[in-house]
Amino acid sequence: MELADLQRLNERIAGCHACRLSEGRTQTVPGDGDANAELMFIGEGPGFHEDRQGRPFVGQAGKLLDDLLAGIGLSRAEVFVANVVKCRPPQNRDPQPDEIAACEPYLSEQIAGIRPKLIVPLGRFATQYFIPRATMGRSRGVVAQAGPWLIYPVYHPAAALRQGSLLEVLRDDFARIPQLLAESERPSAAADSAEDDEPRGTQMALL
Repeated sequence: MELADLQRLNERIAGCHACRLSEGRTQTVPGDGDANAELMFIGEGPGFHEDRQGRPFVGQAGKLLDDLLAGIGLSRAEVFVANVVKCRPPQNRDPQPDEIAACEPYLSEQIAGIRPKLIVPLGRFATQYFIPRATMGRSRGVVAQAGPWLIYPVYHPAAALRQGSLLEVLRDDFARIPQLLAESERPSAAADSAEDDEPRGTQMALL
């Protein structure tokens, strides 16, 4: 994705008032990282610190994400990190279906523009964006194909902070990412276009 295109998209997100989340935000959190990253992480939505700074994953969960990336030889600058919704839900409540739908065009444009080899949804809401009705117990660590996109769901870092037993599971799942990247290719632009009319999840196949 051209950096200028990403910046224009960020400007559109900054001016968005398509749902009620815009009413309480300090600023939008469109996402950041390498606009041509091979690896893309997608979380649920901004929290308190993200809302203040305009960047995703800058709190304790972000520090853990940085640590997990370092463990596989990567930095935040080498990946792209975004969220399903671009504004903080009040009191960090779950995003509502209409709010997710309002933000969907932005996330879809980010994914299509970056065309990552591998998308890693962090947690249930990001996983269900690609795999409706998915549960993390069944989906985490399982590679799947959603249209042209290779999907590899893992637990959200915040879940590992709340439940320490998940931390080793998360580290093990991250340890598999370099191999998945080495074995994968970017979807072509033609493949992206061919999937434009397909709902998410309709082309799902477990690998």
